[in-house]
Amino acid sequence: MSAGPVTIYGLKNCDSCKKALNALEASDRETAFVDIREDADLDRLLPAWLKAVGAEKLVNRRSTTWRTLSDEEKSGALGPKAEAVLKSYPTLIKRPVIDTGAEILVGWDSGTQQALAR
Repeated sequence: MSAGPVTIYGLKNCDSCKKALNALEASDRETAFVDIREDADLDRLLPAWLKAVGAEKLVNRRSTTWRTLSDEEKSGALGPKAEAVLKSYPTLIKRPVIDTGAEILVGWDSGTQQALAR
């Protein structure tokens, strides 16, 4: 994997976040972990994340939180109210969100892993 530092935004108990953190630390890459519920500055981060990847990619529609939302909140989360809904429900953010300094990656799948290997 490339040598630049990365920040992983997620939840401490999230399996995908743990896998990403373990893989990046094992690669000797400088890595920081930020809990999106407790420590992340979502007022600053969400606009940049939404601009970089869009609500469709950032909103986790498979989460328990998603299933509890009203239809109005769901449509807002995928549209113009995405920032407000994600601030209200940070667990709706698909995890992990990885900031490489050059790009924002969402999720821990083969595409994210390949992007980090560049």
